[in-house]
Amino acid sequence: MTIFARRARASAGRMHPELSLVSYTLLGHLEERDGCRATDLAAHYALDKSTVSRQVAALERTGLIERRQDPEDHRVQVLHLTAGGREILAQVTRSRRAAFRERLADWPQDDLVRFAAYLERYNAGVADTD
Repeated sequence: MTIFARRARASAGRMHPELSLVSYTLLGHLEERDGCRATDLAAHYALDKSTVSRQVAALERTGLIERRQDPEDHRVQVLHLTAGGREILAQVTRSRRAAFRERLADWPQDDLVRFAAYLERYNAGVADTD
């Protein structure tokens, strides 16, 4: 698992030089949820609020996310992807998928089916904090 995590971090840098694995993950979550508060990100990923705050500030500086006032509670700021953030996320996602396809291209179908089942089984054991 350590090697898997190292490779994921290394490949994230190759996919887009400004986008770390953590940034990619946060952008993906914001896209999936159509925006959320920074405190929601911290809770979902079990991260310290200051860690999320630094990541959010960096993503804002690069123009990948923006803060919008919550229409239901004007005291709350909701993070959303910008058009640039959506495009970068889409580029990285395409690159990652292509890399996975290339890496798995020579695997027999039976191995792919087993591998997918194992990943589903592994991920089912992860508690979702939503």
